[in-house]
Formats: sequence, C-alpha cells, structure tokens
Amino acid sequence: MRRILIANRGEIAVRVARACFDAGLESVVSVSAADRDGLAALVADRAVTIGPPPAIESYLSIDRVLAAAKAADCDALHPGYGFLSERPELAEACEEEGIVFVGPPAAVMRRAGDKMSARAVAAENGIPTGAGSDGLESLEQAVEAAERTGYPLMLKASAGGGGRGMAIVNEASDLEQRFHSARSEAQQAFGDGRVYLERYVGRARHVEVQVLADTHGNVIHLGERDCSCQRRYQKLVEEAPAAGLDAALAEGIRNAAVELARALSYVGAGTVEFLVDTERGDFTFLEVNARVQVEHPVSEAVTGVDIVGEQLRIAAGERLSIEQDEVRIEGHAVECRINAEDPRNGFLPSPGTVTRWAPPNASRIRVDSHVQPGYEVSPYYDSLLAKVIAWGPDRAAALQLMRRGLDRFKVEGVRTTVPLLADIVAAPAFAAAPVTTRWLETEFLEEWNARPTEG
Repeated sequence: MRRILIANRGEIAVRVARACFDAGLESVVSVSAADRDGLAALVADRAVTIGPPPAIESYLSIDRVLAAAKAADCDALHPGYGFLSERPELAEACEEEGIVFVGPPAAVMRRAGDKMSARAVAAENGIPTGAGSDGLESLEQAVEAAERTGYPLMLKASAGGGGRGMAIVNEASDLEQRFHSARSEAQQAFGDGRVYLERYVGRARHVEVQVLADTHGNVIHLGERDCSCQRRYQKLVEEAPAAGLDAALAEGIRNAAVELARALSYVGAGTVEFLVDTERGDFTFLEVNARVQVEHPVSEAVTGVDIVGEQLRIAAGERLSIEQDEVRIEGHAVECRINAEDPRNGFLPSPGTVTRWAPPNASRIRVDSHVQPGYEVSPYYDSLLAKVIAWGPDRAAALQLMRRGLDRFKVEGVRTTVPLLADIVAAPAFAAAPVTTRWLETEFLEEWNARPTEG
C-alpha cells in the first residue's frame, strides 16, 4: 500500500491521517463541501470533495467514495467509524475494484456486524449469550419469546447501534407498542427492521474487549474497557482497564472475545462487547463492532499499541507487531467525549462558530480533535468535537488529572458537555466504585441539573 483514502471526517479522519504519516503512507481524505477547509483536509496529503454537506449525498455514498479513491489513485481505503464503516457493500465494492479495505472482509463483516448472526456464533462456541430470541418477524413471535425469556426484557435492532431500535419492556402490556416502535426505528435508521429480544439486566456494566487479528492467524486482545457511563445508550466516559472487575471474570471476558474473533475468522481491529451482571457476577455477549471504536485511545494509552497503525499493517498483509504475551496493561486511562450539546437543556445540539478553543496541555493528557478557532459546528453531522484522554499510574490519578484537564478546557461560541463531564469524573460515587449503565440517568443527572449554574 502506498496511498490511503480516508472515507470519513472529523477527529477520526485526523487520527487516521496521522497513522498514515507514521507508516510512511500518503493520505487522501474525502470531504463534503462543508469540510473542505476542515483540519482533516489540511493535515492529509490531499483532499477530494465528494459532494454537498448532507451525508447521504457525500459520506454515505459508496459510489462517490469509490470514485474519489479511484480518481486519487488510492490503493487502499480506511472507513474510520460510523458512516460506511460497517457496510459490507463498501468492503465488497473495494474488493471488486482492487482496492484494499482496511477492515474485515465483507463476508466476515456480515457475520460479525449482524447482532443476531454474531450472537448465534457466540452461542455455538459456548460463549454466554443469556436468555433471548432469534429474529422476530411478528408480534406473535415476540409474545411467545417474551413469555419464555420473562420480563423485564430488551428489544434490539439486529443492524446498526447507538441505541437506535432499542427499547426496554417492563411488562407484557408494553410489548406491542415497543415492538412496533423498535422495528419502525430500526427500519428508518438502518434500512433493516429486524429485531430480537434478550433478558434485561437492571444493574449491569458495559465491558468491551479490543481485539486485533491479522491474516496469518494471529489474534490478540488489548485488555478490556469499561463504557458504563452512558446516556440513552450513548457513551460519555470510557476507561481502561475495567476497574474493580473480578480477575477471573475479566480473564473469562478477554478469552471469550479472542475465541469469538477466531470463530468469526475475524481480520483487523474489532471490539467484542459484553454485559456484566453486577448482582449475579457473570457476563453475556452483546455484539461485535467490526471497526475501530471511538474509545480506542484508552486502550492505546495503557498498552502503548497504535491500534490504527496495526489496522494498516494488517491490511497490508503484515503480521501483528506484538504477540499476546508481550501485551502489558500499565496504569489507567480515562476518556471523555466532548460534544457540542447543551446538557442542561436536554442535550440539545449546539451548532454555531467556535470562537475560542483551548484544550488542556499536559504530558499525560491526549486530545484527539478536528476543531480550531473559527470552526463551524455543522447541523449535518455528529456533534463530537474532541476526545480527552488522561493517563495515570492508577485510576484515582487518572480521574484527578482528567478533572484538572477539563477545568482548563476553554471553549466559547457553542455549549459543550465539558462542565458535565468534569462533574462526573469528580463525583464521589463515580470515583469510589465502577458505575452501572443506568447510574448517569437514574442517580446523577437529576441532582446535577438541580445545581445552580455559574454566573
């Protein structure tokens, strides 16, 4: 490989461009008209405009992305995360055009990216999946499956993620409305209305494992991450490793992730996600993300492994640069996602012009971002502005450094989640023990919203 098309935008496009530079590869970023003057276009070796601002006419168009790759004579394509990153059709189109897709082959992506398919493979290999169902084609099937599984339960879309097509059903009288609502939302969001159900775990932790797999049969993990600090299934704070997790349980989760990756014949960087029942002390498989994750930097911080760099090595047909027994988890890392949202106003988006942008500057704080003063927060795309990653020799030190860094993060022109995140990492309950996936919404936000605001 010599020239990579980065089929994405924002901070991940900047991140991939950096990895290309480190690997001695040329980078070409495909941009919409709204991003022609963005940081990704400036740091890449070249930028190619692929369409107007609406994503459906630019970043989500396989034809336009491939046309850009061919026009720029790229021999490989990195999809980043979101947009087309988990679309098997893009991987197939690349294969047909002789362009290396930096990710798993289309057939593997179909098995791994479809939640029901991945769940079936997990069950076949003895990995706990918990009580649940196969795909539900009708309300009658849902009623029968719910009676077998019991309430409360969770309806989930088979395709996609990010909380779309998901619904908690506490009792039988709620099932019909939630079933039709989940199917409708899944169809609108992913073009695939298939849903299934599984037992709902009220007090759970969201724990995921970063895996890397090359084309020579090598599969390793880089430890686990805790992503339990969520609002409406959207992650706000992530950590590595998962604090307070029983050692045997953590080892079981890590091994299960590697075993599933092998069973799927996985290639590339991927994440296997699990739900840990804090009351029962066991875990069940959730899903596979067949791409690089937003929160990959915390795993990089505690292992020293360049995950995007490894993606490029794997795509080039090389072996992983590290073996499992060489992986060392050192210290603790915390990541906070900075979004252009107003947390005191229902997390409404806050578009506008960033007039001041001064992220923290410290040796153990990393800031991944595409923002600079004058940046226009567009209504067309995700509101993520930056990721702040703090590393410390232990969890307490990492949280303290993160709080200091967020206190010094100065953003003007738009509202952001910085004040909320600073208070989360400083909260005694968060610092004292790992939280569950419902903690933020049921225990923290109401009290936080009742506090007087400064000024």
